[in-house]
Amino acid sequence: MKNLFNVEGKVAVVTGGSRGIGAMIARGFVENGVKTYITARKEEELRATERELGEVGQCIAIPADLSTVAGVREFAAEVQAREARVDILVNNAGATWGADIDDFPESGWDKTMDINVKSLFFLTQQLLPQLRAAGTREDPSRVINIGSINGITHPHMKNYAYSASKAAVHQLTRHMGADLAPEGINVNGIAPGFFPSKMTAHLLPHEAELAVGFPCGRLGNAEDAAGTAIYLCSRASAWVTGQIIVLDGGAVANAG
Repeated sequence: MKNLFNVEGKVAVVTGGSRGIGAMIARGFVENGVKTYITARKEEELRATERELGEVGQCIAIPADLSTVAGVREFAAEVQAREARVDILVNNAGATWGADIDDFPESGWDKTMDINVKSLFFLTQQLLPQLRAAGTREDPSRVINIGSINGITHPHMKNYAYSASKAAVHQLTRHMGADLAPEGINVNGIAPGFFPSKMTAHLLPHEAELAVGFPCGRLGNAEDAAGTAIYLCSRASAWVTGQIIVLDGGAVANAG
């Protein structure tokens, strides 16, 4: 049982891999011997992450706009041209929008839903041939969908589309997890709490105040994100599918 958490030699795709939790997970993969493809819309930022991670392992950047199904298919075709097998897909690309309930715009709702839910489903669909080729009953290929504790408890923010989209991600994870397991593909989710990222940057000046609300007494960090993803992609979790791991320092448990 010494190699239960070994992921060396696998091939991974991480969307939204240029920053935030996506970059944390990508680094964890690269440093543990996983050939990792990252994608994001902003090429300059994506290339910078590729160069940084390329110093410690195999990291390949493919710029893509996953906000449309056409963009999803184009990106999937790029991956398929390079890899016959994909062991790991991390659906992390996401967007949010905040506005008062009286003023919440349809454009913000659609943007959030398209990226957070629709692109996740259709990218998984497009890469099914590669995921099927990589997975076995003993060592399935893995899909990790990044949800949020905002899809579990009241977020106390005006991010209505975001919280609804993440609740949808959790249910989609359960649904796909049951349907794809017989094909050697395990689908699980991570529901992160507060991690430093561009999406949460406006709250970081209040980090000490925020940490008080977490039973563990601190915010999430790169090791937390990468460690959970590595567990879900290793032999240690081969019998786990359709589950949502809440990674939040105890915030949901503390919500009452």
